[in-house]
Amino acid sequence: MAETAWSLDQPAAVATRADAPRHAALVRVTHWLTTACFLALLVSGLEIVVSHPRFYWGESGNVLTPALFSIPIPSSRATVPTGYGYVLPDQNGWSRYLHFEAAWVLVLTGALYVVWGASSGHFRKDLLPEASDRSVQALSRAFARHLRFARPAAADAWSYNVAQRLTYILVIFVLFPMVIWTGLAMSPAFVSAVPSTVTWLGGRQSARTLHFLVTLSLVAFLLVHVAMVWLAGFGTRVMAMIAGAPAPTRGSE
Repeated sequence: MAETAWSLDQPAAVATRADAPRHAALVRVTHWLTTACFLALLVSGLEIVVSHPRFYWGESGNVLTPALFSIPIPSSRATVPTGYGYVLPDQNGWSRYLHFEAAWVLVLTGALYVVWGASSGHFRKDLLPEASDRSVQALSRAFARHLRFARPAAADAWSYNVAQRLTYILVIFVLFPMVIWTGLAMSPAFVSAVPSTVTWLGGRQSARTLHFLVTLSLVAFLLVHVAMVWLAGFGTRVMAMIAGAPAPTRGSE
């Protein structure tokens, strides 16, 4: 998440860094690779869900068993009861191929980022909260400031605040590994080699349901992330570039 406002009286030391890259080249490359893969997974995953928009818990589930919950959309298969009098075009073929390919590119990109982040100290320096921020009182104050959209201090202009750090840790080390795990648990070939992948989740249908719910969490993070980046001034700079005018500096946003 990006900050929503910048202090107007930042020290010169901070202002001189306005044009310098905030992130290392590998972080920027893996960020955009992950973005492209995630969008491809969303599009293809939506087409896969349309073929059977019902979710179950346990090992098996079909149109003859009660659903844990259903998405109120038409299906691409006439055998799935949705309440609609028509079916959508079946795009299940290409969507599964794209989903599989994008998933492995995402896994390899994430592995590269994690190895680099651990070896370079990126996680320790940029994501792990400072010792002074790990108390309940400090966390409460930080989240209260964040919810009030308070202006960040000049010292925080080039570092993540504690809310951002905890959110990124949750996404990188919990949600993304979980979406990969649940995805592998739906693969018959992988499960045949590592049966515990699916048994620990309670069954293949449980894995599918968890995969969908974790994906919704990642989509929510993506929407908030993009909104905060836009509010931080990205939109202003883009419009200035389109108009041919000099983009405002961070200190003037």
